[in-house]
Amino acid sequence: MPERNVVSFSALMTGYLHSGLASDALYMFKSMAFGHSSLRSNEYIFSIVLTACSDLEALCEGQQCHAYVVKSGLISHSYIRNTLLHMYSICSSVEDAIQVYKTLPDFDIFSFNSMIKAFSDDGYLDAAAEIMRSVMNEVDKWDQVTYVVVLGLSANLKDLRLGRQLHSQILRRGLENDVFGGSALVDMYGKCKAVLSARYAFFRIPNRNVVSWTALIAICTQNDCFEEALKLFLKMVSDGIQPNDFTFAVTLNSCAGLSTLTNGDALNAFAQKSGHKEYLNVGNALINMYSKCGSIEDAHKVFSMMLERDSVSWSSIITGYSHHGLGEEALGVFGSMLNEGMDPTYVTFVGVLSACGHLGLVHEGFNYLNSMSKWGISPGLEHHTCIIVILCRAGRLDEAEKHIRYTHIEWDIVAWRSLLNGCLVHRNFGLGKKVARHILQLDPNDVGTYILLSNIYAKESRWYGVVEVRKLMRERFIKKEPGVSWIQVRNETHVFASEDNQHPLIVEIRQKLADLMYRIKLIGYKPDIASVLHDVEDEQKEEYLWYHSEKLAVAFGFISAPHGATIHVIKNLRVCNDCHMALKLISTVTKRKMIVRDANRFHCFEKGVCSCRDYW
Repeated sequence: MPERNVVSFSALMTGYLHSGLASDALYMFKSMAFGHSSLRSNEYIFSIVLTACSDLEALCEGQQCHAYVVKSGLISHSYIRNTLLHMYSICSSVEDAIQVYKTLPDFDIFSFNSMIKAFSDDGYLDAAAEIMRSVMNEVDKWDQVTYVVVLGLSANLKDLRLGRQLHSQILRRGLENDVFGGSALVDMYGKCKAVLSARYAFFRIPNRNVVSWTALIAICTQNDCFEEALKLFLKMVSDGIQPNDFTFAVTLNSCAGLSTLTNGDALNAFAQKSGHKEYLNVGNALINMYSKCGSIEDAHKVFSMMLERDSVSWSSIITGYSHHGLGEEALGVFGSMLNEGMDPTYVTFVGVLSACGHLGLVHEGFNYLNSMSKWGISPGLEHHTCIIVILCRAGRLDEAEKHIRYTHIEWDIVAWRSLLNGCLVHRNFGLGKKVARHILQLDPNDVGTYILLSNIYAKESRWYGVVEVRKLMRERFIKKEPGVSWIQVRNETHVFASEDNQHPLIVEIRQKLADLMYRIKLIGYKPDIASVLHDVEDEQKEEYLWYHSEKLAVAFGFISAPHGATIHVIKNLRVCNDCHMALKLISTVTKRKMIVRDANRFHCFEKGVCSCRDYW
């Protein structure tokens, strides 16, 4: 062009901006400003430049442009102020954004919405809340977008009181039927852990779609309402709404929470049939589900068939192997992960160190801990707790105590209780009682510590100590959780308590259990009456042991599950020593594989051995 003016520069800069070439747009502005001094930038030019700075998150250039705008007197244009506000919000320059916001002579709904959303999304919650409070007298000017972004802020703040106030305003103004506002209400209640309110808000939304259904299912999953999540999934499908990959992922996580392998298998087949199994997030959720439902083989099968894997995929299978006591496999996968150039994450190293704990690899565990800095990861509480477990498994209890006392992190009860459990296993009762007293100073209501301390006194046959512990529990209104085991057969879950006689098939169950106990006695089973923490006769102790909940659940599995199928049982407490020995021998005489998930880990009983190698 023989001549160029502001219009031609503006047109080319706009073209660059719309084509995603924001840096070229800035270059053209500099070319015009310094190469054509006779051309004066107008408000349209500056709006383009500021938008380019937003796209590039170029705060320094944005501030320079701001100075140009003020100097040229163009700051009075409302859309220039809005563009400045947007740029500072995108660049996370909170103070600059607030200064610009304060120059607005009147309430500007677009600016207000932009700032609240940007600050809330970037984590500047206090600044967003301050701005919101400053315009509460302008609430009559709020639009539907305003309520969506302010509900998002209350969700991030987890401020249920504010959320309910906003809900009341929405009802008064008749905006509840707006699908976006309704979805924002569901999200807010979910993040504030008000699941029933989220459900109420959801069913008030007209024209619910897969996004809103998935949001509610995710809320139930995140708040451990797993059964409700599965019911919602079925309701959604029955209403003719087809699930997407996110729906499958969150619902599979609910199956993992319930350890319902049958439901997980059904979802796997549904995802396969609908073409969603190939999605990365669905594959990761399947690995997690199968690992937590006790089928590590299926988890590995999903992992090996994935077309694409990310750090979550690798970490999930490593953690799954580790939780099943397959430490060698976990460390082997970790080596493959590094060979493929995938960087490990914080979670990856939790799985790796946990694997070292199962294998008792002290030296290797410390090497992995020290290597984390190579990937820019600082060891956290979970990693150091794994080190405690590693040392305890190796019987190096004094070193474990020193590691707790001299490592400067904020320890929790879990680490101390891991040391206490190590003292019980290795019969270091003196240190155990010392550790238990320390834990009870930190948390006088920690029921697990009372139980372990009672076990220590019982192992020493110091029954007066058991009586004192139980008396202390009564005085502090602390009750031991009853032992419960459950098993799923043909889509129905059967729950057993110790010495249960309520099940409709209890006669057949007890007959089967008597047969199993007779057969394992023939190959050397002797009841571990030391597992009974009551001062009663040995014969009565043996009777207590016979009807522990996991034994009843396994016996039911033998009479109800398909012949040869693996028996999966879940228990809410730690498996006792006697049940552990009995189940190993039962796997020998029946040639049947049994997987028991207790409060600590998975136990895979097969051919007379357990995957935990008798340490749990």
